[in-house]
Amino acid sequence: MAGVGLLWSRMPEHVHEEARYIISSLVPMAMSYFNPYEQITVSEYGEERFRRNKMFGAVSTYLSRVCAGGACKLKAELCNNTKDDPVVTLDENQEVVDSFDGARMWWRLCPKASKNKGAITVSYYPGETDEPRCFRLVFHKRHRQLVLSSYLPSVVRRWRELTAKNRQRRLFTNHASEGNKSVWTSVPYNPPATFDMLAMDHAKKVDIMEDLTVFQKGKEYHSKVGKAWKRGYLLRGLPGTGKSTMIGAMANFLDYDVYDLDLISVKNNSELRKLFLDTTDKSIIVIEDIDAIEDELTTKRKGNKVVNGDDEIRDKHIYAGRVCRQER
Repeated sequence: MAGVGLLWSRMPEHVHEEARYIISSLVPMAMSYFNPYEQITVSEYGEERFRRNKMFGAVSTYLSRVCAGGACKLKAELCNNTKDDPVVTLDENQEVVDSFDGARMWWRLCPKASKNKGAITVSYYPGETDEPRCFRLVFHKRHRQLVLSSYLPSVVRRWRELTAKNRQRRLFTNHASEGNKSVWTSVPYNPPATFDMLAMDHAKKVDIMEDLTVFQKGKEYHSKVGKAWKRGYLLRGLPGTGKSTMIGAMANFLDYDVYDLDLISVKNNSELRKLFLDTTDKSIIVIEDIDAIEDELTTKRKGNKVVNGDDEIRDKHIYAGRVCRQER
């Protein structure tokens, strides 16, 4: 051993670095070879951070309804104003065990973590220096094929069943969060409005409802012609003329969620793109006061107050609605 130590001390420094690199590469490989368990990570966001990973939501719903009873720490939230039953979800750093065809699976929810603890990092996209939350699935390597071909698809199927059974329309609004990024938050949405309540020409109401029905059944047509499955409407009028009521009636008629997009709080095109990508299927996207946005942005940049001459523009309250049925 003394001879080895003497030989090591006489070697050039670059040889030391190469040896350390080789050892650091071989040790994980050796450990993985002898470790009988494998791991799958389901991150909350994908590589580009532009869109929430649907698999993360599927796992969260599945574990909350199927496996949460085995966790020591849970979170409770009252999501439906018409029911007294809270929605219980898994808390961070909690582990639950699931079984499938005789195989045991271990799930853990890992919290958001900083990539550079103790360091100051400057990023073009605020808040993206943090690692997103993730679920980690651990299983024995002999169950690898079972997990990939059967277990994970069964989790997705169960998630779809639970979502369809407990579906409730929601109203989403965007606001600034950590790092001043604009993100969606939601509340239950049960508007009382219907087309029967709208004070407008009956023939026009029938035309709109027929147009919406054709849109709902247009998946095959849009796929055939290569067009995005979406529909646009422009609602124009003074405050109190029924634009919000019309949107509520459309949401009830289609059974769609509503996304109310405030462009003033969106700082750049990348943030706007992320917001659009983070919307769901079967949704109505509402952009309010598009006639006044340019003036408000100009005023905001200059730091000036709105002059009286802009009052007429503010009163128009134009809504641009986009009805989306499929992935964009």
